[in-house]
Amino acid sequence: MIELRRSEERGHVNHGWLDSHFSFSFAEYYDPQHMGFGPLRVINDDWIEAGRGFGMHGHRNMEIISYVLEGRLAHQDSMGNGSVIKPGDVQRMSAGTGVMHSEYNHEREGKTHLLQIWIEPNVVGIPPSYEEKNFSTEDKRGRLRLIASPDGSDGSVTIHQDARVHVGLFDGDEKAAFELAEGRRAYVHVARGKVTVNGVVLKEGDALKAVQEARIEISDGEQAEVLLFDLV
Repeated sequence: MIELRRSEERGHVNHGWLDSHFSFSFAEYYDPQHMGFGPLRVINDDWIEAGRGFGMHGHRNMEIISYVLEGRLAHQDSMGNGSVIKPGDVQRMSAGTGVMHSEYNHEREGKTHLLQIWIEPNVVGIPPSYEEKNFSTEDKRGRLRLIASPDGSDGSVTIHQDARVHVGLFDGDEKAAFELAEGRRAYVHVARGKVTVNGVVLKEGDALKAVQEARIEISDGEQAEVLLFDLV
């Protein structure tokens, strides 16, 4: 079964310094029909103005993945980590028993565009932890590259949940297929561009939920960047 979630159906708020689209119920956007998909709880599509950002704030018992599409994002946290993530970087923060962090676009001009992804963990009360890795454009070109998994396989960041996150870049004749194991579901989010997934044309911000499907097929990309979540 395939269910579509079009970009224009998402929640939206514009605070001036922050322009966000919410795939699932979050903050000011409440939607009981879209509270998450399996353990996938949040995909926030954020644009942050130059010189602005999120001040120090806290999280608990959540796997938080930041994926930058454009610009730079400066991160600092109560664990002592400080870095600037850029396109190609994947940042994973396991909030566990509690962590404080801030996120800023410190550039003098130009917006930062990123996806904030929250995945509910399968274990709570663990010490907070942090991980950051880079995945090159070449590594994602015309294929689905594993970037997050429960066991850190293939050089991915490690999350505390039976979920796997893949990213691929598709243009022209490039295509990929993903076999779903029995009992698993997939969520496909188009971060930018245009692409066909299981015969359905998706544009930037669109998503597709797949339940009881054996295979996900991606083709006919037009400068597309696609995230595929393999979920319980």
